[in-house]
Amino acid sequence: MQIINSDIEKYADQMSTPVDKILLELEKETYQKVLQPNMLSGNYQGQLLSIISKIKSPDTILEIGTYTGYSTICIAQGLKKNGIIHTVEINEELKPIQDKYFKKCNITQCINQHFGHALDVLSEFDKTFDLIFIDADKKNYINYLELTYPMLSSGALIVSDNVLWKGKVAESGQPDKMTRYIHEFNQYLANHTGFSTVLLPVRDGLSLSVKN
Repeated sequence: MQIINSDIEKYADQMSTPVDKILLELEKETYQKVLQPNMLSGNYQGQLLSIISKIKSPDTILEIGTYTGYSTICIAQGLKKNGIIHTVEINEELKPIQDKYFKKCNITQCINQHFGHALDVLSEFDKTFDLIFIDADKKNYINYLELTYPMLSSGALIVSDNVLWKGKVAESGQPDKMTRYIHEFNQYLANHTGFSTVLLPVRDGLSLSVKN
């Protein structure tokens, strides 16, 4: 299912701030060297993540799912001075690409990289976060949220990616397992009394949730 008309998507992209040269290089290298390059955030969503982070101006960010670091670079743009991003990735083989582009963007000093299963890594955290970006193993979205909820500062913002799952969440009939996981997460967020949530039809769906 195409969520938004392709001409509208193209126009929206053209009318947004042009992508940074370094991010273009990262996108190109990701497509050349990494499996499933479509997992990359891309310019339009990257710009949105950057603006969200700049509006929030967080001291501490948690990113669950680093991939090659595109979204990490984007959300880092809103960090306060001396702010920190803790970013978690299961695939340590991606570290050389991450390191290369974090260095190019001069943000290595504000990034703490963690490698391993996110639930294991998060269970060791004793931190507080102002902004969390969730974009990893979809079946664990609810588990990520439950585990990090006590770590949220007052008014913290949760950004969750792929919450429309190619439009499958709105289709009738018996959903596949992954669609069901996403739909259950969306219901969980919508009914969670600790959050105010809006689901945006941006790319593959993006939810914004503010801790009440």
